[in-house]
Amino acid sequence: MKSRFAAPVAGLLGFGLLLLSLAPAAAQLFETKAAQAFMIDAETGTVLFSKDADKPMPPASLAKLMTMEVVFNAIKSGRVTLDDTFAVSENAWRTGGAPSGTSTMFAKLKSTIRLEDLIQGVTIQAANDGCIIIAEGFAGSEANFATEMTNRARQIGLAKSTFVNSTGLPAEGQQTTVRELALLALHIWREYPDFYRYYGQTDFTWNKITQRNRNPLLAMDIGADGLAVGMSEASGFGIVGSVSHNGARIIAAMSGLKSDRERAEEARKLLDWGVRAFQKTEIFAKDEVVGEAQVFGGAKSGVALKAKGPVNTFLPIANRDKLTAKIVYDGPVAAPVEEGQPVGALRVWIGDTLSQETPLFAAESVGVGSLPRRALDAVKELAVGWLR
Repeated sequence: MKSRFAAPVAGLLGFGLLLLSLAPAAAQLFETKAAQAFMIDAETGTVLFSKDADKPMPPASLAKLMTMEVVFNAIKSGRVTLDDTFAVSENAWRTGGAPSGTSTMFAKLKSTIRLEDLIQGVTIQAANDGCIIIAEGFAGSEANFATEMTNRARQIGLAKSTFVNSTGLPAEGQQTTVRELALLALHIWREYPDFYRYYGQTDFTWNKITQRNRNPLLAMDIGADGLAVGMSEASGFGIVGSVSHNGARIIAAMSGLKSDRERAEEARKLLDWGVRAFQKTEIFAKDEVVGEAQVFGGAKSGVALKAKGPVNTFLPIANRDKLTAKIVYDGPVAAPVEEGQPVGALRVWIGDTLSQETPLFAAESVGVGSLPRRALDAVKELAVGWLR
């Protein structure tokens, strides 16, 4: 019977990485007032910080990131164009427009608006009327569009995010997590560079009313160029922000803050720490052996493991002793083993945060061993198996 194995990691002591026990016990390297927070390096996927990152919460206006993903995907696929126009219904006007007292682009009742202008209203002004106009124009109703949002979330790998409307206004059953919000922001930045720029636009004028971008990070001179803020009684003040600094891009999502001032300050501190406290490092070159997995019934007792390419991560500059790693796999691996066969993963922790997981593959083939060797392995496995 297979069990979960932990194996030594080769050649990492120079970086301060050590084989970890079965559960990390180090503390976080950063403290925040946010109830939930998650920060990731865009290039390598390294998780730099995580606090209650998978706890479901109402998304508030941060749901509009998913609204825009559906729109951007529709434009990219040719379903719509930036010049398509959409009608302003009475529902959109009353629920999200001037009479609603919520975030609005002040769309005029029974007018028509170009999609590009609606996008700017949503990304810059967090316009609820803009979201509803888009939803009704795309899917006939906001409920239908919300179903499309949820389906699209699953397609891009967001397992927990569920949407009931296009705006993020309070609704039963609507939820997300800060991890998935950050991953959604990363997806938008990667997949839609031509549209991501709207999030960094400083202001937008519609219906002769100019409103500045609601993202406080844009004015802080820290390299921020997106994305969005939100607030609800249930989840507090939240933000998803992205910063580009010295060739690196960091994306963070936070929620559960007590005020817009606290949100701005905590987001600035987290992102500023993220770009200054870490250094990109290649910990394994392409085709370099990462470690070894035990083989059962093989011509050799172990098989060398490697990643598909170089393994890059972001190491804490001042706290390298807080970085630990191990190889995990279900084993022992039964012979024969083919070169390139998936075997396990390299897991890296920064403090108590699982920072990175890289798939590992057999670096060589291992054939079936002789009958005496297979018999000896069977005896060993029987003895050890009873102790697991």
